[in-house]
Amino acid sequence: MNIRFYNARIVVPKEENEDKLEVIFGEVWVKKDTIVYVGNGKNSENVCKENDIIIWNREIDVKGNVLIPGFKNAHTHTAMTFLRSYADDVPLQEWLQNHIFPKEALLKEEDAYYLNVLGIMEYLTSGITASFDMYLYPYATAKAAYNTGFRTMITSGLNNFTSSVKEVEEQYLKINEMSDRIKFVPGFHAEYTCSKELLEELSVFSNKYKLPVWTHNSETSLEVKECKERWGMSPTKFFDELGLHEYGGGGYHCIWMDDGDYDIFKKHNMSMITCPASNLKLNDGIAPITTFRKNGIKVGIGTDGPSSNNCLDMFREMFLVSGLANIKDQTANSINAEDVLKMAIKDGADAMGISECNAIAVGKKADIVMIDLNQPNMQPINNIIKNIVYSGSKTNVKMTVVNGEILYEDGQFNIGIDPVEVYEKANSIIREME
Repeated sequence: MNIRFYNARIVVPKEENEDKLEVIFGEVWVKKDTIVYVGNGKNSENVCKENDIIIWNREIDVKGNVLIPGFKNAHTHTAMTFLRSYADDVPLQEWLQNHIFPKEALLKEEDAYYLNVLGIMEYLTSGITASFDMYLYPYATAKAAYNTGFRTMITSGLNNFTSSVKEVEEQYLKINEMSDRIKFVPGFHAEYTCSKELLEELSVFSNKYKLPVWTHNSETSLEVKECKERWGMSPTKFFDELGLHEYGGGGYHCIWMDDGDYDIFKKHNMSMITCPASNLKLNDGIAPITTFRKNGIKVGIGTDGPSSNNCLDMFREMFLVSGLANIKDQTANSINAEDVLKMAIKDGADAMGISECNAIAVGKKADIVMIDLNQPNMQPINNIIKNIVYSGSKTNVKMTVVNGEILYEDGQFNIGIDPVEVYEKANSIIREME
């Protein structure tokens, strides 16, 4: 699809420092899946060469609203939509052992497909254009993304009970052939659900293909305490001893870290993904975001799953990242709004290995979100970036574009399936488990 956006405010990297953001006024041109022009519309003569005139499928007057790169949900379990508001108000281990695991044992792969579609619909309404998914039935996750046009990175939830390294290798080889929008890297659920032998086998596989590895890491104080009792070291140190992160990757949550853990993250160029809403709800703790950042470690933002959050909303996560960092550091300016927005967009994309869609810039993939400024919560326009981070909400998302295709616009989905069918299927799945 060829799209011309004009009369737009646009959040772009600063020319002199790509780690900083600024807002310009002008146009964005999309040819098929790629951004081919960003500017004021007056210097576009070199975009179209002879015999290469762009025929627009849509010319969209943005009417002064703002275009941003899509949010990257850098940690989630999308198909857990079927357990939204099912098992709330209990601690993590009780939540997992007594409520989540028993229901997951009843989940079918066909069900997981529809539950992933439901989650993708919610992502689109929140301006999320890519997810980093770890859950059961990764083929269903990949199929849902493929059929709806969504972008996803998938990692395996390897553990002692539901999968094997052989299966992970098969998934890696097959899923990465499906589409350039869908990628797969190895991962494992957590130290406490994997034997040492299983992790050693995973380490051999990941090093064979030179792949990053991802896992839940140091999410609770109990997890860290029990790991030290078993192995005499922190989870991060244990994974390092096994050679699991020789080619990078990272950890989700990373709340209860030892001082030496940061050096290991730096050594292997690993990233950390914070999930503040889920961690608050489960009383896991507050992640040391500023300590990671001061150590030069990239930090992305995730929602975690819809059963522990329960909302797949990047606006809420961004506000919590800022507010909780202030509480943790006992200051009012721990992380500024621009850095939080960059974490939700660029840093998350880079951590996921999808830097091709981390900015609105020429040559990048067209993953773009239009934010409606003409609503009370976005007025007056004193500072657009701060408005997005501190007062923005899902209601401000007018349009979500993934890979150059408009998948959501003004409350309507363009994903190849009727939303009513998805809602009915999701409700029947959980009813059949009762």
